[in-house]
Amino acid sequence: MIRMLDRLLLFLYSIAIGAASVIAIVAASGGFSASFLHDFVTEFSGGNRSIQGAVIGAAIVILLVSLRFFIVSVRRGGASTPSINQRTEHGDIRISVETVENLALKAASRTRGVKDLKARVRVTESGLTILIRAFVDGEGSIPALSEEMQRTVSLQIEEATGIPVAEVSVFIANVLGAQATFKSRVE
Repeated sequence: MIRMLDRLLLFLYSIAIGAASVIAIVAASGGFSASFLHDFVTEFSGGNRSIQGAVIGAAIVILLVSLRFFIVSVRRGGASTPSINQRTEHGDIRISVETVENLALKAASRTRGVKDLKARVRVTESGLTILIRAFVDGEGSIPALSEEMQRTVSLQIEEATGIPVAEVSVFIANVLGAQATFKSRVE
């Protein structure tokens, strides 16, 4: 919900700043007469109180939105990469989720007949949930290949990290076409 609100604010903010930029470009290039600009500034500085209040209100809103985006950008920039934290008798261990994904890819690639692997890791209460997306060559049984991949990934991750694996899901995205290579023979 907050992200949607931030996206909406960013959209409205960019439109307001874009409109202000166009007006500034037109004014600087002589698109408005000097008397029009003088009357415009006089109107804002004390002529009509309702217009002056609306301009001050809009400026305050734009300032607050600017502050919000500044705070969000600083907070996200300082955030560390997602990690899995473990406590041992010797101290803390932090393993990045990207490391676990790479370990899962390495383990899954040991299975014969799989290509173009992708892994996604989520941390749950019961342990790690790993999703492997793969293309297969279609030479063997897909259920047997998937079970072997699940077993290999689960064992490798648990052995390497010490973190229990709750589930390894395998999604076979497609079967790669057999690519026959023909060599021309020259005699």
